[in-house]
This record gives sequence, C-alpha cells and structure tokens, in this order.
Amino acid sequence: MTDHTISGIATALFHTFGCKLNFAETSTVANMFRQRGIRRVAEGEIPDLVVINSCSVTDLADKKCRQAIRSFAKRYPNAPIIVTGCYAQLKPGEIASIDGVAIVAGSDQKQNLADFLDKWVEQRNQQLVVTPSREITKFTPSCSRGDRTRYFLKVQDGCDYWCTYCTIPIARGRSRSGSIQSMVEQVNQVVKEGGREVVITGVNIGDFGKGTDRNFLDLIKELDQIDGIDRYRISSIEPNLLSEEIIDFVANSHRFMPHFHVPLQAGSDAVLKLMHRHYDTAHFRHKMELIRQAMPDAFIGVDLMVGTRGETLEEFEKSRDFVESLDISRLHVFPYSERPGTRALSIDHVVDQTEKHRRTAVMIDLSDKKLTEFTSRFINTVRPVLLEHGSTPGVLSGFTDNYLKVKVPADNSLDNTIVNVELKSYNPKAEESKGIIVS
Repeated sequence: MTDHTISGIATALFHTFGCKLNFAETSTVANMFRQRGIRRVAEGEIPDLVVINSCSVTDLADKKCRQAIRSFAKRYPNAPIIVTGCYAQLKPGEIASIDGVAIVAGSDQKQNLADFLDKWVEQRNQQLVVTPSREITKFTPSCSRGDRTRYFLKVQDGCDYWCTYCTIPIARGRSRSGSIQSMVEQVNQVVKEGGREVVITGVNIGDFGKGTDRNFLDLIKELDQIDGIDRYRISSIEPNLLSEEIIDFVANSHRFMPHFHVPLQAGSDAVLKLMHRHYDTAHFRHKMELIRQAMPDAFIGVDLMVGTRGETLEEFEKSRDFVESLDISRLHVFPYSERPGTRALSIDHVVDQTEKHRRTAVMIDLSDKKLTEFTSRFINTVRPVLLEHGSTPGVLSGFTDNYLKVKVPADNSLDNTIVNVELKSYNPKAEESKGIIVS
C-alpha cells in the first residue's frame, strides 16, 4: 500500500456490466484502489464508494446500468458513485443527471479514477471526464484475475470496423494495442502470482499489432514460450482475422486450449452485407470446418444477433438453417437493439419486439440442442480440468480444456490445480446452462 490514501474512503463496491474485457478492467481498477488504501467491501458491509463499469451494447444494457445506479444510491446514500465504461463514454450527461453520481469517466479514463476521486473528496464537485472518441489513442494495459483462478490479459482495445449496428468505435475509440514485450512481462508476473490460465481479451483481438510489423499470430507464439502458464484461451476473434495459421498453431500448441469464440452475427449473406461485416457465410463455414478438422474436440462458441433491421422472415429462416448446418458447440444469442448514431437506423424493414423475442427463442433452442449434442460426446471420457472454488459450498468447479463446465466435490488441496476428471453426467438444465455435472 502506498502512503497516498484517499481520505475517508476505505471500502469500495465494484459492479461490472458487459464483456470479459470489462471484468478484467474492473479488476485492474480494484487493484489500483487497493494500492491507495481502498479495499473491496466485505459481504454485509456498507461501502464508502461504489464503482460501476458500464456496458452499452444494447438499450437494455443502458437501462440496467441506470437501474443499478439508482439502486446503489438508495441503499448507500453516503457513498459517492463512480460510473465508467462504454455507457459513460456515450451518454455522460444522462448518467451525470442521476442522483448520487459523483464521477463520470469515459472508457479511456479508468486508470485515472483514483485521481478523480481525490479531487471529488477535496472539492465535493461532480467530476465529468470524457475524451472524444476520435482522440482516444492510448492503450491502457490490464491483466487481472479478480476473484477467479483465470487471469484476463487485455491485448487490444477499440475497433475500426464500424459495423452498422455497433457503437463500439464511438465508445472505445480506434483500434490500438500494447507491445508484445509488455504482454510477455505481464504474463511473467502472472506466473509469479501462481496463475495457471490466461484468457486473451480485447475488443477486436485479431487486429492486434495494427500499424506495426507484428500481428496476433506473433503475439500468441511469444506467449506460448512462457514457462509456468498451463493454459491460454483466445476470447472472441473475428472470422476474417482468424487465419488458418492461427488455427494450426493452436491445434499444435500444448498451452493454447481447443476453444474458440467467433462472432457470426447473421447466417444470411444479405443481412451480413447490411451489417457491413467483413465476410460472408461461405467464409464463416470454411473457418468452422478448418477448426473442426484441426481440433475435432474443440469448443466453438458463436455470437448471433436476431431481429436486426433488414432481417425479413425469409432472411431469418436462412440464418437459422445456416446455423443449424454448422458443427458448432453453442450460440450466444441476443436481440438487435437500436443504437442512436448508428447507420443501421437508415435500413428499411424493422422487426417488431414480439417477433424479435420469438426469433431469439428459436435460436436459443437451437443453441441448447447444439450444446447437448456436443457435450454428450464426452460423457464417460476423461479430460483435464482446472479446478477452483465457486459460489457453491462443498463444490469445486472448473473447465475442461475444451470449455465444458465441471463440478466436483470440494477438496481444498485441488484448488488451482489441473486434474483429470471422468465426466459422468450432463445436466442441460443446470443454472449456467453449459457443462457437465460430475456424479
């Protein structure tokens, strides 16, 4: 702990919305505050400060953040509230108008939150600090585990794609990344802290190294050489940036797990064109086939949006048929949400909410079917699992190499260790709706 503490603030409650990248950044913020004498609030304890890391991927995400702010303000009226993240970047005035909010900081200002809090404590004036998205050029590193066994390494931020439905380039700024040397240094620190698994995160990680002579393949080759890390996972990567060389490298690596998450967004070429995506269905199918040929047991998760503007019933049926034909493991399905300032608003044919919900349900059912089929292949087989304490007393949980959720009776000596586990039974109605319950 440093000598410079923040007067009157001893505990903080951290609340995160959105993606894995947000959770990693929240953990980094928590570590930063801990160095200033502010620890995470204990269960049942009243916090002196509330920090909300927001998401703005949908209108519902904005709504949930507003509800959380009001709820925390009511429960902890004496605790100043800091709001950062994508929603704070896009609609700072909307957030600042909510009672209880002391600081609104844009998505690139998370590393400065302690300084903003210092100023608030001194002046008691609301702080609103947001950099225009076109001026966000600095990469801020993050490598944190929070309460997890796995570490999350941020290698890239921002996006230059400007898909018609998306606000990320406005919320996160232009694509940028850190150096390979800095990533290696952070992972070496993970080894010193006893970490076993690192998840590589970012907004568009396949774009790593843009503007330099290094790329994502160079990065993962370097990380693969670090002794002490047993597992790496690649988080969401665009299909057009998932090269055959990357797939082959992962297939032949002992440290990179057979696990991919690839956004499709629509299984209709007409809709993909309206979205301004950088591939078509034939390209996407080819990448899925390459993964499956190289790694027959690989878990393949796929993002899918339904009810977007321009998705007629005919195009939706094409999308459903295409997804059904893919040899994938699971879908992450979400309904399209209209976002101010996006070019999608100029596209004809609006899908009403009732139909949007119906289409979402259809695709979720298809996802459940895919997951059951994939998981059932591994019943009565043995796979390595990195075990960790979960929220259920008397139980350790973890993931197999190919990302199947496993639960076993607790044995404290096995925490943060990789154990070969025989997979006995699968419960498709489990709360997390993915994985195997070991009997």
